[in-house]
Amino acid sequence: MARFIPSAAIAFCAVFASFHFQSVVSAHHSFAAEYDSNKTITVKGTVAKIAWVNPHAYVYINAKDPNGKAVTWAFETLSPNALSIRGWSRNSLKIGEEVTVDGYLAKDGKPLEDGSLHANSRQITTSDGRKVFVGSSAPDAPQ
Repeated sequence: MARFIPSAAIAFCAVFASFHFQSVVSAHHSFAAEYDSNKTITVKGTVAKIAWVNPHAYVYINAKDPNGKAVTWAFETLSPNALSIRGWSRNSLKIGEEVTVDGYLAKDGKPLEDGSLHANSRQITTSDGRKVFVGSSAPDAPQ
């Protein structure tokens, strides 16, 4: 009888782990599921906020739309780990710094809950020409 308790415990842990892992994997999305690689965008503005979070870091940019209205863009980047491997950190950009972001629009075109417009960054360039956060989950993005 003692043999069945460890086996049952192992089986329970395996089943629990598989459900947990499945939910974590399903929470992540592919580039193609959320962004349109044919809808590119270039935004010039200032860094408003940096969210160094998993599974993707975000850089928020204050800019003006074509009519001159103030808008905030939320640009998804690579994961913090992938950015760190490339030499970037949460301090690579400063709040208020002027940047140009090349990216891809979200397919649905809807603002996020905070009202920011949603896109995926391909490359962020500072006003002095420094390339920051180069890389994206897009198929044609620079690595």
